[in-house]
Amino acid sequence: MRVAIPHGLGREEVRRRMQSRVGELAGFIPGGMAQVEPSWPSEDHMDLVITAMGQQVGAKIDIEEAQVVCTIDLPPALSFIEPLVQGAVEKTGRKLLT
Repeated sequence: MRVAIPHGLGREEVRRRMQSRVGELAGFIPGGMAQVEPSWPSEDHMDLVITAMGQQVGAKIDIEEAQVVCTIDLPPALSFIEPLVQGAVEKTGRKLLT
């Protein structure tokens, strides 16, 4: 699943905001028991491993000049909630960038 979140902040400001707020991501996942492990293979690319409710999901976030692109690898068992996840990613992404 691919979700693009437009912004007008520029790469450097988006990177700064994401790095300072990445610790808040687990709080946006329902259930309160999620773990989020971020890594930054490059300055404009972040990988996430999200573990919640016995499932593990990988995500890649690419910072572009006018948008942030989130690519999420939902396991087949969770494919039925893709529309909910997409909406939550868009909403959470906007909050994290403000």
